[in-house]
Amino acid sequence: MKLWQGRLTGKLNPSAESFNRSLGFDHRLGSVDVCGSIAWAEALQYAGLLEDRDAKQIIDGLEHIKAQISAGTLDVDAGDEDIHSAVERQLTEMIGPVAGRLHTGRSRNDQVATDFRLWVMAAIQRVDAQLCNLQDTLLQRAELDWGAVLPGYTHLQQAQPILLSHWWLSHFWALQRDRHRLHNLYKETEVCPLGCGALAGTGFEEIDRFRLSDALGFREPSPNSLDAVSDRDFVAGFLFCCSMIGVHASRMAEALILYSTREFGYMTLADDFSTGSSLMPQKKNPDPLELVRGKSGTLTGRLAGFLATLKALPSAYDKDLQEDKQPVFEAADTVEKALEVMSGCISTLVVHKSKMFAAIDPQALATDMADALVSTGIPFREAYSLVGRAVRKAEELGLLLNELPLTEWQALVPNFDFRLLDALDIDLSLSRRAAFGGTAPEAVREQLEIAKGVQKVKLY
Repeated sequence: MKLWQGRLTGKLNPSAESFNRSLGFDHRLGSVDVCGSIAWAEALQYAGLLEDRDAKQIIDGLEHIKAQISAGTLDVDAGDEDIHSAVERQLTEMIGPVAGRLHTGRSRNDQVATDFRLWVMAAIQRVDAQLCNLQDTLLQRAELDWGAVLPGYTHLQQAQPILLSHWWLSHFWALQRDRHRLHNLYKETEVCPLGCGALAGTGFEEIDRFRLSDALGFREPSPNSLDAVSDRDFVAGFLFCCSMIGVHASRMAEALILYSTREFGYMTLADDFSTGSSLMPQKKNPDPLELVRGKSGTLTGRLAGFLATLKALPSAYDKDLQEDKQPVFEAADTVEKALEVMSGCISTLVVHKSKMFAAIDPQALATDMADALVSTGIPFREAYSLVGRAVRKAEELGLLLNELPLTEWQALVPNFDFRLLDALDIDLSLSRRAAFGGTAPEAVREQLEIAKGVQKVKLY
């Protein structure tokens, strides 16, 4: 007998039954389902709707099932539709008809919504822990690679020199925004639907939903039963958070892939995080990083797919919402593993400081020269134009910008003081950017200390 059989007498068509079955993936809700059922049994007992003896039998049975789930030994029957019916069937076989009292005033609609919120809340904390680990790695790299200078890029063209530590920390702050998003989502998710029934609320007003919410670790009970059983904003929110984490990880992976090529040669990936070619003996491929980049697209696809599922649903629960779990489970698994891989890859790579420094084209200091001209009283737009003409002149002569003769500068800028050529010094360029958030060593040191303090803050 299915939990929903009564009015219906015919046997469900085998293809429809297989199509309807969700146990293949929602078994992951087993532990939280049992926790929700224990809390519900206690709420029924507290409300006087379940005798103490029956409550003890039910709770003891559920605790035994919980242990089986943890051990991976839960008996699953071919007829079990989902994890909820599997647990109820097992409980009934264990303690007899008294198990049927557990579902008093409860629907699978509020039961599933509660279970899933509990699972997502735990997943948020697991993902946050991995984000913290990757942040730790970035902080360690920022200290380990202190003093290394990297050509900064915009449009993948050299722009201005920056400290490599500044570059590592730029990714730290993106992950910190991910952590804040997850924290905000956690607060939105910790609203308890249990006691809302199928859509109209439980028929037993004795149920104390506030006490029930507290028992399960929620912040508060949901205020509207109709909204509670159909709300999957937290699912879309989780998929969005995972998508953004994937985007940030992908951007980092893309840069590391480029920087580790022979053409750049700024970094070398550890063999532990590289693969070879089945044909070309010399190859050392950044496959783990490429998978991080590729799976980012899959994460975005899961979000888009689920939003498409939600957009046309009427109010209350619809079976379409069974499609909420697989994308969330898969997204959580993907993000946790991707963050672990990124942390391992970054912590083990080797930075070639001299190669990075040598790669800096003096043209990357053109803005510094324009700023130096501004200090003599020349308006910035005029200074910008003059330095642009100097860059073009150096290219025509086949020279680097810092090789352009003083006479050529003086031909462009009357009364050009030779001391202005100091603007083309890399170390001086870095030191000039000492405003808060800049790439000067003292500014980056200050940023590093702030990042350490922020990262230590526990959000849960």
